Amino acid sequence: MDKNLVVAKFGGTSVADAGQFRKIRKIIQSGPERRFIVVSAPGKRFPGDIKVTDLLIECYEKAASGEPFAEVLDQVRMRFKDITDGLDMIFPLEEEFRILGEALEKAPERDYTVSRGEYLTARIMAEYLGFTFVDPAWCVCFEEDGQLNADMTRRTMRASLLPLQRAVIAGFYGADMEGRIHTFERGGSDITGSLAACAIRADLYENWTDVSGLYAADPRVVRDPAPVAYMSYRELRTLSYMGASLLHSDAVLSASEMEIPINIRNTNRPEEAGTMITRHLPHGVTKHKVTGVSGRKGMSVLQIEKVMVSDGSGFSALMLDIFKERNLPFEYCLTGIDSITLVIRRDLLDSCKDDLFEEIREKLHPDFIGLREDLSLIAVTGEKATESSDANVRVLERLTERGIEIVTINQGAGKLNLLIGVPEDRYEDAIHAIYEYRQGG
Repeated sequence: MDKNLVVAKFGGTSVADAGQFRKIRKIIQSGPERRFIVVSAPGKRFPGDIKVTDLLIECYEKAASGEPFAEVLDQVRMRFKDITDGLDMIFPLEEEFRILGEALEKAPERDYTVSRGEYLTARIMAEYLGFTFVDPAWCVCFEEDGQLNADMTRRTMRASLLPLQRAVIAGFYGADMEGRIHTFERGGSDITGSLAACAIRADLYENWTDVSGLYAADPRVVRDPAPVAYMSYRELRTLSYMGASLLHSDAVLSASEMEIPINIRNTNRPEEAGTMITRHLPHGVTKHKVTGVSGRKGMSVLQIEKVMVSDGSGFSALMLDIFKERNLPFEYCLTGIDSITLVIRRDLLDSCKDDLFEEIREKLHPDFIGLREDLSLIAVTGEKATESSDANVRVLERLTERGIEIVTINQGAGKLNLLIGVPEDRYEDAIHAIYEYRQGG
């Protein structure tokens, strides 16, 4: 694959300490095509450690409530001092933390405070590598309401980056027209990397983390699951949304629109090829009927029944309007002749359950409202399903053979993309059963 222009994003564990910075420099030196680097804030150095972003959130919360925050802010300063000292660098940390401390004292702003982790990491990395530092406040464009202006961002990022030979960009944040900082949700540095790759039309977007690509199942559930060498954008978006947390699903969407391949790599094992994400799998690559399986616990299923609910009366639309007005998202919705079934996160539903049910009864007069709690939602993906139409049947058979109740099923048209609801206490059993089918067992 031609790799003349590469954007490489390094996550929190990859920049956790000075030793990790040195690994990144070796990676960059080994591939001169890696001209544009995106970095997160320092993550955990060891189990039980605290991420810099979490310390900064604590700083903001203390400052906003009028509590002393200097001790926590000093922990952040020491994290960066350990990095610069370990790299034998002279860097104006005291001045940067004086500015941050004054901002917290006078008018604390959450997004500005939290963004300083990425800002300082990128400043230090740029100086360490001898690259140009690019502040995303210059080129990642948000509206005043905090929504990303993707079109303007691509134009401004392209104008900012293309004249540069090499640059380091801070991930996770940008700014609106007034210069006010806005952040993405957690994991947003992936989005910054993808936006940069799209803006400069990179040949490849590398996402460096602490594992060697994606696995066919969660290693916390399945022991030593098979690595996945190639995966489609669609498969990765589904698995990312459902808990495979190596890459933010919005980052996949941006790259897929421009058909920029994504390579997930391990900073600690750069010799390993990782997982390549493309639109179409290369010829000759082994294609499994099931590429991967992932899932999330903590779901509830809400079922509303009314005779001839789909007879054109608008019942379904009114039902969804209730959820929209309440700002209550759901995972998916299934409509039958006499029923509507919604899968919702339990934590979101618990806080408004009684009021929601009362509103549904008053406005829609259903024949029945039922709620099933303590469920898990499992995603099963596989681009080869169109070549083997029985793959979805075999997956469901495996669950039935293990005595696992199937509470809900949502199947995408065409290619295999099953969302299956099972009791939470059978979640691990279901993952194992599907994975064993994937492996031919």
